[in-house]
Amino acid sequence: MAKFNLEEKIEAVIRYQQGSEGVKFIAKSIGVHHTVLLNWIKQVEHHGADAFIKPYTSYTTEFKLDVLNYIKETGTSIRETAAIFNIATHSTIQKWQ
Repeated sequence: MAKFNLEEKIEAVIRYQQGSEGVKFIAKSIGVHHTVLLNWIKQVEHHGADAFIKPYTSYTTEFKLDVLNYIKETGTSIRETAAIFNIATHSTIQKWQ
């Protein structure tokens, strides 16, 4: 999968938000799986464009436990939780589980 810069991610999210194109169509047109685009959309909904500005992060044990407890207490999906906590990919949370 190709790496996308901040502007490319934002542009894809804006295309979706404008409502004239669907997630799968946009994802295919830029060469990503539609779940990747869905994750970008959720991240922007929760954190705005700053969601994509991420230096390397080493998560503390306390933070990991907070995330896992949040899932348990609220019943949110792993993907939604990743967006809420601004974690780049849901697979990170899956590893913690």
